[in-house]
Amino acid sequence: MYVTGEIIAEAEAKYGVPEDISMAFDINLHEADVIKGSRINGRSHDVTVFAFRGNELAVIRKHSFPTGAYRAPSGGLRPGEPIDAGAQREFFEETGLVIQLQRYLLRIKARFTCGSRIEDWVTHIFCGSIIGGKLGPIDTQEIEDARYATIEELQGPFRDILLSNGRGLYRYRVALTDATIRKMDELGWPCGLPPGALS
Repeated sequence: MYVTGEIIAEAEAKYGVPEDISMAFDINLHEADVIKGSRINGRSHDVTVFAFRGNELAVIRKHSFPTGAYRAPSGGLRPGEPIDAGAQREFFEETGLVIQLQRYLLRIKARFTCGSRIEDWVTHIFCGSIIGGKLGPIDTQEIEDARYATIEELQGPFRDILLSNGRGLYRYRVALTDATIRKMDELGWPCGLPPGALS
């Protein structure tokens, strides 16, 4: 088991107790196989980070994404790895940037259904600040591009492209982004932005 109660308790002590949310989505057979392929050693989670440089945040594009689509970086922990260490490692691999986590925002428990198949997944969402590095993916096998974007782009064209694709996993990424922006706007300061800046 990757994310133990001890690892979660340590993260909550450092970065706050997140809001718990449940979501459910229908997915197709290919998407179910993608999730199954991610379950190395029983993995059933990812850590997603919305990290800012001023009013912009770093976003990534995977090779498989629809043209023009980007989202916040995410990745899995290694067995026994603290959440913050894993989040920083994955963020660097995907963007080339060094981050400082500020707040544990959300813990989203998702259920994906494909006919009789059910895949349960948990996404741990943090916000943070970019404190160094040079923008550009290190892991170019997984990540095609990394760039800075505004909230308006994330909630405008990127969102529209992901939703128009029709895939359940993309709808999930849009829903968790919507929930994250709502939470960041509610809290304001944890990501270095004034309250209302994300509205």
